[in-house]
Amino acid sequence: MRAIDEEYLQHPYYGRRRMTIVMRTQGFFVGPKRVRTAMQVMGLEAIYPKPNLSTANKEHKKFPYLLRDLVVDRPNQAWAGDITYVPLIAGFGYLFAIIDWFSRYVIAWELSNLLDTDFCMEALERGLLRKKPEIFNTDQGVQFTSNQFTGRLENSGIRISMDGKGRALDNVFVERLWRSVKYEDIYPK
Repeated sequence: MRAIDEEYLQHPYYGRRRMTIVMRTQGFFVGPKRVRTAMQVMGLEAIYPKPNLSTANKEHKKFPYLLRDLVVDRPNQAWAGDITYVPLIAGFGYLFAIIDWFSRYVIAWELSNLLDTDFCMEALERGLLRKKPEIFNTDQGVQFTSNQFTGRLENSGIRISMDGKGRALDNVFVERLWRSVKYEDIYPK
């Protein structure tokens, strides 16, 4: 188990199959079942994107995706926001960030242990103190389809854009931010 733990620290994205191969090359006589059991006992799981992280409330209004074929050629033309799950030493948290599509600059962010609308609203309010975008794009999560969130955007004269269901590439710049934050900073530490 110590060898698996040491290898996992170097390669946290290895699942039981790749870990089995590595353990065998290190001279351990193990099969995938033994490696899987050891990883479960230690609470280790390969790092990979999980499905269905964002669910929509059927009662909330959905908005069309406005960024398709749009040339974003200036700051504050389009902002995007998203939430990701962040493992912490003592539990977990949810990280919300707003970025400018043109500059890829993080406008505002907020960390919370609750997956509610309030922490998204705090970051949105901080962002709107700086500037106001023409378009704000999110996925169809309940935080972003809530009357509180959409009402704040509409009252500010901001056009609302939402990704299609299951279309992570509609918000590709925020997804790339999450990859950098997680794989280059959070997971290695």
